[in-house]
Amino acid sequence: MKLSDDMVISGKKAMGRSYAKINLTLDVVGKRPDGYHSIETIMQTVNLSDIIIVEKYGNDIKITSNKKFLPLNNKNTAYKAAELFFNELGEKRRGVKILIHKNIPVAAGLAGGSGNGAAVLVALNMLYNKPFRKEEILKIGTKLGADVPYCMTGGTQLASGIGEIMQPLKPLKRCYVLLVTPPISVSTPWVYSEFDNTEKNIFPDTKAMINAIENNDYFGICENFSNALEDVTVKKYPVIRGIKEKMILNGANGALMSGSGPTVFGFFDDYNKAKASQDSFSLMYKDVYLVTTL
Repeated sequence: MKLSDDMVISGKKAMGRSYAKINLTLDVVGKRPDGYHSIETIMQTVNLSDIIIVEKYGNDIKITSNKKFLPLNNKNTAYKAAELFFNELGEKRRGVKILIHKNIPVAAGLAGGSGNGAAVLVALNMLYNKPFRKEEILKIGTKLGADVPYCMTGGTQLASGIGEIMQPLKPLKRCYVLLVTPPISVSTPWVYSEFDNTEKNIFPDTKAMINAIENNDYFGICENFSNALEDVTVKKYPVIRGIKEKMILNGANGALMSGSGPTVFGFFDDYNKAKASQDSFSLMYKDVYLVTTL
């Protein structure tokens, strides 16, 4: 789901959605001289989304949200996106009001913040009559965060480098995905730092996953779920392993931690099993969502 396809412009206002992503595979293939890690990951959009409204307003950047804990200043990725856009435009900063209605859990491995930033960049580019071409706005997004360019384009993609080099893959057929986010916050920098000091025990087979995707092999996709970061996060938060095991017992065909965690997703080929699993997890956790792939 491209954000530009979902964005509605009305006068000085743009409204759209930013979607959550999951990592079907995630491999860390090296560390760069700049300190970033080189990764290889297959990402997939799901239909859990935040609502973003961007409006030309005043002379400053103003953010409001339905979540009281969300930072409303330059610590927010959406704020940084607006600031970056105006800097790249090369003009005196103009005013913008951004409303973020959050549905995606925060710091959960679902790229909620990156998606918000991506939506703001796309909205502003449309409100200002597209001063940046597609390639340029994607490049600007990379400056904001490695997941941002993917969040602009969505779908089923292989991402490499620090996540900014993307290769579209055959779209996944629609299937049921259960998301469970335990009430813990995981720091991505901490996970990668710990990964560097931990013996690698998980070796994702990216090629096998791509083959399964290209062949519409649903069970092959589920069998190849793999995340090199999972051992690190699970060691500190064993609840993640428990959620995975419970999902499998509930009938999931495969389950995995997304990103650096803590969200666990499971694929189901049967709606009734997926719904029963959702109901079961909802007795234990607040953030439980039954969604589909996009």
